[in-house]
Amino acid sequence: MSPSEPKPVFIIAEAGVNHDGDEALAMKLIEVAAAAKADAVKFQTWKPGEITGRFAYKVDYIKETTSASESRYELSKRLALPFEVFRRLQAHAKKCGILFLSTPDGYESLDFLADELAMPIIKVGSTEVTHPQLLEHVGRKKRPVILSTGLSDLAEVREAVASLRRGGAQDITVLQCTSQYPAPDEEMNIRAMVSLREALGLPVGLSDHSTGSVAAIAAVALGAGVVEKHFTLDRSAPGPDHKASLDPAELAEFVRSVRRVEAMLGDGIKRPTPSEVRNRDGIRRSVVAARDLPAGTLLERAMLACKRPGGAVAPADLDKLLGKRLKRALSEDEPVRWESVE
Repeated sequence: MSPSEPKPVFIIAEAGVNHDGDEALAMKLIEVAAAAKADAVKFQTWKPGEITGRFAYKVDYIKETTSASESRYELSKRLALPFEVFRRLQAHAKKCGILFLSTPDGYESLDFLADELAMPIIKVGSTEVTHPQLLEHVGRKKRPVILSTGLSDLAEVREAVASLRRGGAQDITVLQCTSQYPAPDEEMNIRAMVSLREALGLPVGLSDHSTGSVAAIAAVALGAGVVEKHFTLDRSAPGPDHKASLDPAELAEFVRSVRRVEAMLGDGIKRPTPSEVRNRDGIRRSVVAARDLPAGTLLERAMLACKRPGGAVAPADLDKLLGKRLKRALSEDEPVRWESVE
C-alpha cells in the first residue's frame, strides 16, 4: 500500500432487480442501503427489449430461481421499471442521503441516466465488455466509469477499456467479477483483481456475487477501491438475484466489516502507533543491575542484565556502560540511566 493517505473504499449496495418490478420495494431498498451506510445504492435501467431479445434463454441460475412458464424476455419485461420511476428513486435516494446509481442496459437508458438524471458515475455491467459501440457511447458522456468484467479474459478487458477511452472516458475503475449467482468460492479468483490493476494501471475493485462478506474483505485487503454487493429485502423471494444477496441486517454488517478492515489496513507507514508509544516502556527492556551495586562500582558485563521496563539505557548501548563508574547505588533489577554513571 502506498504511504500516502488511502481513499475510503466506495461501497455500492446493489439493489439490481431485487425490487421485482415494484416501485414501493425499490424505495424500501434505498432506505435499507442508506441505513446500512453504503456510499451508493444501484439499480439497473432498461427499456423492454433493449437488452434482452425474444430469443434470449435463461442461464442455469435464473432457471433455478424463476418460473419455468416465464421466458427470459418476459422476465426482463416484467422487471423493467419505467424511466419516470427512476426519477422518483433518485429523488428518494437524495432525501435518504445516499448516492443513486443505475446500470444502463442500452443507449436510451444510458442517455436518460447520464443526460436527464445527470448520474455522476456510470456503472457498466459485465454484459457490455464485448460491446464496443455502447462502451464508446459511455465514454462520450465524460463521466467516471466503473466497469465490471465478469465472463471476460484480460484481452477482452483491455479492449473494453480501449473502447471507453476512444469515446473519451478517462476516469475508469475495473471490477473483478464472477458472473454466477451465487458465485462458488473457488471461482471468485480475487487475485485477478490485482492482475487487472498491474496490467491496466487502473484502480480496481470487486463486484461480489459470492455469499457472505469474506470475498469483499479479502478484496479490500488486496487494494480494492470499490466493492459492490447485492442485497435484498427477502433472500427467499423468487427472482434471479435474491439468493446471492445479503438481507438488510447482513448488508449493515457488511458495510461495518469493510470499514473496519480499511481502518485496520492503515496508511502503510511502519511506525509505532499511539497506543504502542504508551505501552513501549512497559514492554521493552532496559539495561538493569544484575545484583545490588554500591556507588562507585566500575561496571563490568557480569554486573548488568537486560530486563523490563524500558526507558533507561537501551540494550543496544549496554557495551557503552562498561568501565563507567556508578554515581549512586543501584538495587537488583533497577534500570541503569545515563545520569547514574560518570
